[in-house]
Amino acid sequence: MVVTVHFIGAGPGAADLLTLRAVEHIHRSPVCVFAGTYIDEKILAHCPDDVRLVDTAKLDLDTITGELVAAHERGQDVARLCSGDPSLYSALAEQSARLDAAGVPWDVTPGVPAYAAAAATLGVELTVPEVTQSVVLTRTQARSTVMPDTETLSRFAATRSTLVLHLAITRIRVLVEEIVGEYGLHCPAAVVFHASKPDQLVLTGTLADIADQVEAADLRQAAVILVGPAVGRTPGAESHLYDACRERA
Repeated sequence: MVVTVHFIGAGPGAADLLTLRAVEHIHRSPVCVFAGTYIDEKILAHCPDDVRLVDTAKLDLDTITGELVAAHERGQDVARLCSGDPSLYSALAEQSARLDAAGVPWDVTPGVPAYAAAAATLGVELTVPEVTQSVVLTRTQARSTVMPDTETLSRFAATRSTLVLHLAITRIRVLVEEIVGEYGLHCPAAVVFHASKPDQLVLTGTLADIADQVEAADLRQAAVILVGPAVGRTPGAESHLYDACRERA
């Protein structure tokens, strides 16, 4: 079956961070469905000249799905752009379930996630040997759907892994209070707003002062919060992967 709906990771914002596959799908699709809040004109410049642009910023899920199904019925490919990577907070599950019910074929093209762009901006590795080897990607609950009971911030903080919080910037003071008991006031913390975009803003500090910095900058959206020793480049052991004394296969 020929795929007509392409869920595409549009990356964190910079148009040159799109994958080659993403650019090809966008260029060949006569319909582009995107969230104008996150996708700018430089990314949309990859669309064909006669493209039908559908901004989902004020549309509900059924209306969005209706656009995808209608395009399929017209025999048109659709570039369904998702900010970052479709595997994280993209509503891929809900949309793909509706497309399956309607008999519309679809596929997924991965993109650079915002947390990876934020780490690159900071110049840090999030998994440092003998410091932390795990990364927790999560969010907090405000006006969004309820978090599972087993996924509280305090439980994640108890692992002392590198913690990456999406969709949480307006609640940073509350979340700091929830995790500081495990990480400590002096634990490194950083916030990257609009990672990879021209107006990118980077705030670095500790759990003692990061909330003050965020509130002073009046950040309200599109920011990733990173917490943990690795965020502050805490020295660790050297990886055995490149150990000169390690026995080679």
